[in-house]
Amino acid sequence: MTSAAAHHTETVLDPRELRRAFGSYVTGITIITTWGEDGLPRGMTANSFTSVSLDPPLLLVCVGKSASSYPAFRSASVFGVNLLHEGQKDVSSLFASKVADKFAGIGHGKAHTGAPILKDCLTWFDCSVHERIDAGDHMILIGHVHAFETKPAMPLGFYSGRYMSVDPTLRQGVSPSHTMLVGYLIEHDGKILLREDGENRWALPVSRHRRAGAALQLDDHTIVALRPEETFLYSVFDVADPEPGYIIYRARLADGSALENTLPRGYRFFAPVELPWDGLPLKELRGMLRRYLAERRDSRFSVYIDSTDGGRLAMIDGASKPWRAPDFLAEQLNSENGEAR
Repeated sequence: MTSAAAHHTETVLDPRELRRAFGSYVTGITIITTWGEDGLPRGMTANSFTSVSLDPPLLLVCVGKSASSYPAFRSASVFGVNLLHEGQKDVSSLFASKVADKFAGIGHGKAHTGAPILKDCLTWFDCSVHERIDAGDHMILIGHVHAFETKPAMPLGFYSGRYMSVDPTLRQGVSPSHTMLVGYLIEHDGKILLREDGENRWALPVSRHRRAGAALQLDDHTIVALRPEETFLYSVFDVADPEPGYIIYRARLADGSALENTLPRGYRFFAPVELPWDGLPLKELRGMLRRYLAERRDSRFSVYIDSTDGGRLAMIDGASKPWRAPDFLAEQLNSENGEAR
């Protein structure tokens, strides 16, 4: 009896179309790292990464045999897998290039095994080699995870040969129940702080927290020193679906803040006459900034709450002051007792 396998014939596939089909699966981007025989760090960009097992803790990456770093990974005993965040397109492109020293200017260190680990990334895994499997034009490298760390940031996505961003309603500044971004309108020396998104569009800095004290951590880990007594709710509004809504606080940079002299990449203080109105994609944000510029002339600020009939404004008279519930209750009781007499 002839088996079904005997009738099987090899199908000739178009490699370009196959690559396009593989690329229809959305992935993240990783930089896999190890040491070369010369003692120098080696690394390459890879998006073929997956978890394998929790017990024991295993993951795998696929290393192309045509890659210049392939010999290093073929003989390495340890390696690192570094998942990139959305602000690291340049790092991904660098490690995908043929630049000789890819680690120049890239912060890296060691964790447990001694493999080189990128310091600024979404997540890193420090691995020893568990198994190597030859698989056509790639090597499957299975790693035993000895240490790892992850940070609150959004991943750098890859789809159909291009970088992509994850839905902004999922970013760290968003309240999961209400899909609200928490933004800060920060002023210093009469200028307003904005952040560029890499595509010449500007927005307010976004924080991972709704409550700001003297130190505010933005969603890219930048630390901003503020005057806590001048931080106050300024605007709450929705925008068209599927965009998230916004909770905006106004604030002032603290004296002596590091941002006075050194701004992280992508941040810039704008004088009112310099504001990039054409680069602000949200009409709600443009309207809020125009209201702020008008109100700051008299130092009389309002709070805006969105509504179906155009919104509500409540003016705040005088400077804000600390809230002390016991003192307030005592004043109320004294007032009521006085009225009773």
